[in-house]
Amino acid sequence: MKTPITAAGAPAAIGPYSQAIRAGDTVWLSGQIPLDPKTMQLVDGFEAQVDRVFDNLEAVCREAGGGFDDVVRVTIYLTDLANFAKVNEAMAARFREPHPARVTVGVAALPRGAQVEIDAVMHSPVPRESPGG
Repeated sequence: MKTPITAAGAPAAIGPYSQAIRAGDTVWLSGQIPLDPKTMQLVDGFEAQVDRVFDNLEAVCREAGGGFDDVVRVTIYLTDLANFAKVNEAMAARFREPHPARVTVGVAALPRGAQVEIDAVMHSPVPRESPGG
């Protein structure tokens, strides 16, 4: 069974996909680009783009009942691999050990001219209802 996850704190999907899908204890988070969820516009500057992408992913994780401590894998897409060290710094600030597994891919272009896109896989047991309802 698949359950879609939609977080108000992340940009709405700009195509025929869900922000995330829960299948059992696994949540598959779609790639996020650095869109401000309020304006749906790209933020300026590489560091700001990385921060916005992680903020967007974190909002979806929270909506799914988890957080970055539950993320087991990320895939990072960069239009310029020279920015790899900056992404490492941002990851070190956001993720604790044990760090998730990671793949980094250099790409020619990303949607809307973004410089970075990141997707993730999160292990998070299905949230249980609180006692009494």
